[in-house]
Amino acid sequence: MSADNLTLLTDLYELTMMQGYFKNPSSQTVVFDMFYRTNPCGGAFAICAGLQQMVDYIKNLRFSDKDVEYLRSLHIFEEDFLQYLSNFRFSGDIYAIPEGTVVFPREPLVKVIAPIMEAQLVETAILNIINHQSLIATKAARVCFAAKGDPVMEFGLRRAQGPDAGIYGARAAVIAGCAGTSNVLTGQMFDVPVLGTHAHSWIMSFPDEYTAFKTYARLYPNSCTLLVDTYDVLKSGVPNAIRVFEEMREEGIPLTRYGIRIDSGDLAYLSKEAYKMLSAAGFDDAIISASSDLDEYLIESLKAQDARINSWGVGTRLITVADNPAFGGVYKLAAVKDESTGEFIPKIKLSENTEKVTNPGNKTVYRIYSKTTGKIKADLICLADEHFDPEETMIVFDPIDTWKKTKILGGTYDIRELLVPVFKNGECVYESPSVMELQAICKKEQATLWDESRRFHNPQKVYVDLSQKLYDMKNELLEEMSEQNLI
Repeated sequence: MSADNLTLLTDLYELTMMQGYFKNPSSQTVVFDMFYRTNPCGGAFAICAGLQQMVDYIKNLRFSDKDVEYLRSLHIFEEDFLQYLSNFRFSGDIYAIPEGTVVFPREPLVKVIAPIMEAQLVETAILNIINHQSLIATKAARVCFAAKGDPVMEFGLRRAQGPDAGIYGARAAVIAGCAGTSNVLTGQMFDVPVLGTHAHSWIMSFPDEYTAFKTYARLYPNSCTLLVDTYDVLKSGVPNAIRVFEEMREEGIPLTRYGIRIDSGDLAYLSKEAYKMLSAAGFDDAIISASSDLDEYLIESLKAQDARINSWGVGTRLITVADNPAFGGVYKLAAVKDESTGEFIPKIKLSENTEKVTNPGNKTVYRIYSKTTGKIKADLICLADEHFDPEETMIVFDPIDTWKKTKILGGTYDIRELLVPVFKNGECVYESPSVMELQAICKKEQATLWDESRRFHNPQKVYVDLSQKLYDMKNELLEEMSEQNLI
């Protein structure tokens, strides 16, 4: 988990293909796109995350003596190829959409331009890193949207699928809007807030609930959130919490970050009743925090029931994305460079499933914003050498249902290229912002979405269109492939 060298974090067939390319000499440069086809959780967008770890992976991409010896022991690889691996370094270019950015299906999140052996090797790790962290970030964004500005604490470490998933999942959750995490190692590694209260075992280890609360309050007077559902929320927990808060007030201890947490039962009813009791005692500003298998749907429901909860602890269903445990990103060959001309020859993958037909060529992505609202009007996938003047009128169209067209008048929109250089000739040219800076970026990104695209049920999809030039190229390739199959 802490190793800098993740070179063998790959599927075996990446290495066997590499040896195949090595034995049949080919230094051809290729373009691979990493993208996804369907938004997670039935939503209309995703949040891109994982770029920093991907950068670290590429920077440390090298086969150690131990790695080579292990591969030799498999009796699959020949000595000349193993010698090549001993001196391997990534020498290509990588472009990526920065972390925290709102993204949509079919657009490249990562583009790798490199000799084919190098581009093939990095496939598995890039997919592993970007898929997982983008999935968690997307789920966290949904949970935070449901909370409507209330702080959300990520505390799923004990239910995550291993330490690495817990650490980087928590990082992704904070990028997408969580106020902090219970994961102390994530806090140390990425300088993000760490948050927490106490467990039921704390209460149970004392002779009575009041003594447990009072002891905790003495230890942490400036961060005193008391867990009130160990025995009975309304008959015992809340009254004992109020008793402790009253004693703190009488002793002149400032009540700043204080309140209660409810971890079971009817959260709507209990929170409303608890608020009445706290308010009657003069503690109407107390935090009422809730946990207990929460997700965006339950939080939305509790909000609709006027629950008096203003802080949320979300664990299992966030860190595992229980309703959609895989992001589904893929990595596909899009072009091969003609070494004699320097031009990229587009490649396309066909399928009987329309959504699995790839977009060919060396591409980039532009985002079109309304000047009036600042909201996203559409994304445009185009060839890398295409440029657009926002003063000129643009017509965008659905690449499947081409009759769906939108005219965007010149001067009414802004346009931004999403892919940025990350590696050039094997050297990193990108510096990642801090996690908290990425959180601020992600907040601004989500504000560019219409609310109709953020709702959880039947969200309005954002248009992702192809430029006319790319659309024509794709159709020409489809026609060529069709004719070849008929011969």
